[in-house]
Amino acid sequence: MSAANDTKFKFAVFLLTGIPGQEHIYLWISIPFCIMEISLDGCFAQLFFIHSLQCIESSVLLLMAFDRFIAICNPLRYTSILTLPRIAKMALVCAVRGVALIFPLPFLVKRFQYCRVNVLSHSYCLHQEVMKMACADITVNNLYGLSVALLTMGLDSLLILLSYMMILKTVLSVTSTMESLKALNTCVSHLCAVLLFYIPEIGLALIHRFGNSSSYFLQIALGYVYMLVPPLINPIVYSVKSKHLRVRIIRAFVK
Repeated sequence: MSAANDTKFKFAVFLLTGIPGQEHIYLWISIPFCIMEISLDGCFAQLFFIHSLQCIESSVLLLMAFDRFIAICNPLRYTSILTLPRIAKMALVCAVRGVALIFPLPFLVKRFQYCRVNVLSHSYCLHQEVMKMACADITVNNLYGLSVALLTMGLDSLLILLSYMMILKTVLSVTSTMESLKALNTCVSHLCAVLLFYIPEIGLALIHRFGNSSSYFLQIALGYVYMLVPPLINPIVYSVKSKHLRVRIIRAFVK
């Protein structure tokens, strides 16, 4: 769609794109992509669920870091500190935090008129991209989105880093090298999951807010890495530490 410079109107839909620059393969992926002319309300609902689940996942990674901290730094009190009721309360707080912080976003973007190009660069809706399509001042959205990112992913990653610094301090104080390695080995899966989640997420947020046109392909690539890689790789990351599951996986591939 196009509009004259002095004409403003509201789009009825956003167009989600696949892989810009690779249009020659669209024939093969036309069936799933032909149903992606998404409505404005559908787009706003989608960005709410994407960002709220993202906040909840960040909180879960923080709770897992806390679990490793208690298990290594205070093992004798592990069962008394992490009781089932306390774990349930922490999980509830994580879910409420994610929903409460993201809940205003759909309403903040719904109030705008959209008169610019309505083609999104991803095959899903993100707040930081949708708000740029508005023909209005987006300062409030920009500041609120940045504040939410700092209060969730920023704060959680900082606390995870702090917990691992304390874990490392405790491990280094152990005289036995084997015991130190054994303790650190229990954290490998979680560290991999943290890196898989935060690196593409932080990179995508920075590119959307501060990147220029030269980073367009990187933006697309990070968008797919952020959405697809963690859920695909996390089961492997966590199962590879289990000897029983590792043997079953090897047998499946050998056959």
